[in-house]
Amino acid sequence: MKLHVKKGDEVMVIAGKDRGRKGKVLRVFAKRRKVIVENINVYKKHQKPTQQNQAGGIIEKSMPMDISNVMLIDKSTGKPTRVGRKRIEGKWLRYSRRSGELIDSK
Repeated sequence: MKLHVKKGDEVMVIAGKDRGRKGKVLRVFAKRRKVIVENINVYKKHQKPTQQNQAGGIIEKSMPMDISNVMLIDKSTGKPTRVGRKRIEGKWLRYSRRSGELIDSK
């Protein structure tokens, strides 16, 4: 399934409680159409003590959000942009619809 964002992309949230905030994509769940964005959609989670976390307690965790609620940020303008696809030298590459520049390198 081809999506408009990939792990490592800089995105802006366009809907929800964190609207207008920017962050880096940490993980993409393609089948569920969800993304986890760094320091966005953070919730407090009660966690029992484990081998890794001896203390337990309340931790803050970035939760998945729907992929339709984020837009890729155009590197040249710094504004959110829609994403298109072009076939260049036999490969499908993403490009910014706002500026026309390639997002993926060849």
